[in-house]
Amino acid sequence: MPKPYSNDLRTKIIEAYERREGSQRGLAERFGVSGTFVVDLIRRYRQTGSVDPKAHGGGQQPRLDAKGLEIVTALVKADPDATLDELLERVADRTGVRLSNPTMSRVLTRLGLPRKKN
Repeated sequence: MPKPYSNDLRTKIIEAYERREGSQRGLAERFGVSGTFVVDLIRRYRQTGSVDPKAHGGGQQPRLDAKGLEIVTALVKADPDATLDELLERVADRTGVRLSNPTMSRVLTRLGLPRKKN
């Protein structure tokens, strides 16, 4: 996700708008931002008096918590030649969480566990 625009830029846009140095579309072109950003910024400034960006929403929560990751590690160490499908089934039995193949693959990569079988 891209970083939010700086408060300095946001303040300059609001000041230019208040001095009537151009339309919202003109200010967007002048400062190299989208017209939607300028409209939203002005609306937020009018409602809250602040130009600060909104807080980050946090994203999607991981399907497996720390205990789930420990279970995956233990399962792989107990049977390193288990296929991805077998591992998915065993994790679902132990944790009650069903994962997709790509998700399990990313979990194994994050844990530094091999996927290659003998």
